[in-house]
Amino acid sequence: MAKIKLTKNELKIQKDALKMYRRYLPTLTLKKQQLQAEIRTIEAKAQAVRKDRENLEKGFSSWIAVFSEKDAFPDGIITVRNIRKGVGNIAGVTIPVYEGADFSRGDYDLYETPLWVDIAANHMEKAMSLDLEAEVLDEQIKLLEEELRVTSQRVNLFEKVKIPETEENIKKIAIYMADQQVSAVVRSKISKRKIALRNEMSSQTEVYSL
Repeated sequence: MAKIKLTKNELKIQKDALKMYRRYLPTLTLKKQQLQAEIRTIEAKAQAVRKDRENLEKGFSSWIAVFSEKDAFPDGIITVRNIRKGVGNIAGVTIPVYEGADFSRGDYDLYETPLWVDIAANHMEKAMSLDLEAEVLDEQIKLLEEELRVTSQRVNLFEKVKIPETEENIKKIAIYMADQQVSAVVRSKISKRKIALRNEMSSQTEVYSL
């Protein structure tokens, strides 16, 4: 704990600081709760997207035997040309938002390639799009978790350090000032008694002189 001045001005500074901490703490606590809720929501969404991807994968099972044929499915037939991302904001955190992807298909002979290749390619695009969406959701979670970590640290700092420390400082200054006030009153009374005693002795001296 830093050393504080035991003065009236310092008392005001400490009271203003305490007021600020108490004003911002509920806001930080609310932000922490909001971030926790948003992270849970996005985690559930990412899980649902991966479940859709898994179900789509199962849909490929009927094609596996055909895919295993040599040169049945051309290499590099599907490539991601562009990932479209927007920008969102959650609790003051800027996050990427998945808006889709553009794919390119490699050249292949329409006469030599089986018809099912086009159907399989469409399924692959959907699967890749779901993978990309899940990755963006993971990125959102990562950004929000970092903000949650910082916000939680601030909440703990205010709750466990700053507010108790400031309250203790105020108490310490108040006690010191009260003691000083009592001492001032005592000194004043002693001074008055001394003056009164001197006046009384002076009066008695004058009477003896008469």
